[in-house]
Amino acid sequence: MEKSIVLTEKEQRNVLLRLLTYAKPHKKKITIAFLLLMLTTVGDILGPILVKIFIDDYLTPRNLPFKPLLILGSAYLSIHLMHVIITYFQQLKFQEIALKIIQQLRIDVFSKVQQLGLRYFDQTPAGSIVSRVTNDTEAIKDMFVSVLFTFIQSGFLLFGIFVAMFILNVKLALFCLVILPIIFMIIKTYRKFSSRFYQDMREQLSQLNAKLSESLQGMGIIQVFRQEKRLRGEFAETNNKHYQAGMRNIKVDGLLLRPATDLVYAFALVIILSYFGITSFDNVIEIGVLYAFVNYLDRFFEPVNQIMMKLSMYQQAIVAGSRVFKLLDEKELAPQQSMIDDTHLEDGEIQFKNVTFSYDGKQDVLKNISFTAKPGETVALVGHTGSGKSSIINLLMRFYEFERGDILIDGVSIRGYHEKELREKIGLVLQDPFLFFGTVKDNIRLHNQEITDEEVEEAARFVQAHTFIEKQEDGYDHKVVERGATFSSGQRQLIAFARTIAANPKVLVLDEATANIDTETEEAIQLALGKMRQGRTTIAIAHRLSTIQDADLILVLHHGEIVERGTHQELLAIRGLYHKMYLLQNGITDRLEDAVSW
Repeated sequence: MEKSIVLTEKEQRNVLLRLLTYAKPHKKKITIAFLLLMLTTVGDILGPILVKIFIDDYLTPRNLPFKPLLILGSAYLSIHLMHVIITYFQQLKFQEIALKIIQQLRIDVFSKVQQLGLRYFDQTPAGSIVSRVTNDTEAIKDMFVSVLFTFIQSGFLLFGIFVAMFILNVKLALFCLVILPIIFMIIKTYRKFSSRFYQDMREQLSQLNAKLSESLQGMGIIQVFRQEKRLRGEFAETNNKHYQAGMRNIKVDGLLLRPATDLVYAFALVIILSYFGITSFDNVIEIGVLYAFVNYLDRFFEPVNQIMMKLSMYQQAIVAGSRVFKLLDEKELAPQQSMIDDTHLEDGEIQFKNVTFSYDGKQDVLKNISFTAKPGETVALVGHTGSGKSSIINLLMRFYEFERGDILIDGVSIRGYHEKELREKIGLVLQDPFLFFGTVKDNIRLHNQEITDEEVEEAARFVQAHTFIEKQEDGYDHKVVERGATFSSGQRQLIAFARTIAANPKVLVLDEATANIDTETEEAIQLALGKMRQGRTTIAIAHRLSTIQDADLILVLHHGEIVERGTHQELLAIRGLYHKMYLLQNGITDRLEDAVSW
């Protein structure tokens, strides 16, 4: 579960400034939008002044001069008409800028996720990552689309109103300036409390997404073991925490947003009316000035109220922005390569030299692993669960960085190859294959246009997948649903195998690649593998010892160490751990007691 951290004012300011840097590429459009905004602000200011002139200079009983009134009325209507037109284009421009900014931010976040190492995904729930890429960026979008536009527009309008107020009456204008510190105190108090509550809300929403993602992925297990009630309870508990955080924030909103500013407005209106009432005993009061001042006061609090009402969205966006930037600043990247110029993987000789590795930095899962796989050889890894077989493959595929020792390919450290070179020359088939939404052809080719349709079909024939693919509706253009759920486990494995063969790698890495295939198909694939191994180095994890009896070298792992090595016959002859595993798998009952002792 993610730890909730309350942002300080400085941290909130830094998040805002960092978000605003995304506006730099749009300087020209922003300048145009600001010019349009200034024009609309001028229109807002001129309206009350025209009304004030009409009241004080021309509103005389039975004496209404036609020409001046026509000019004032035409000017007033023209200003409002132009205000409507300019406001439309101004808002359109601001919305366009905001959506472009969020589009770039989402691309940056998604790109960052692609660069992160598997260690990060081991430690972070998938739902939490999804929440940052979707919900949090959506909250930031609301800030750019609604909040910043409102703040900027309100700022221009407030400045214009104060200028007009000082022109009309300096004393009252100065009084209105005294209102500003009160408004700022309300804003500061609101931000102090709402930041904490919104942070809690975002974290709880992240947990909701995590639980939902986990439930969807494990729905079969949930239903088989009747875990629905327990998971409903856990989801309801997290949902209730989200509700409680939301209610705390609503109470703050209800107290410090509109009600507080309305109270200040009422107080200011009483003071202004009292001022005009008291001065009327000694001097003549111009009704137009009174109207204009009251109108400006109302217009002064209108943008203030707009700002206050948008503060909640602003606070959500700042909290969401801090979570997004935390992801963008994540240091747990995929292992980095220190490329040596023109380094190419040619022969595929693999050497592990005293490699020691730990996932958590505390407990070593691999200890001084050393072996050599020569070009064209097959090296098999066997051992019980947790012995370190998959960890060796993870390091070879550069999913994780190792701390001690080195891995060499063709005599060059694996760190010295470009990632693209490694990915193109090392083919991987996992025990649980992953199929993407699309067509069968797309899943074999993986959108590599250099692989032709003929090569796709040839790869499928090679692994005995062509027959069942041709039986599908539309054949190789048959639609694959999410994770290939409409195919059997064996069919998914065959498609994944064809995917690897189509890439024509120099090194094959097989993680129990035949585990989900029936015996008849397995025999056919073993023949295909025999042909593929020619000229290629193969590293294979095997649970069924019958599948690796022809391996050139078998490594027996136990608690992260290689305890035995040799060919199938050599390992049987020394009658060690491999021999006991062989007896167990082949059901030789007269030796089972000895076998289980290990």
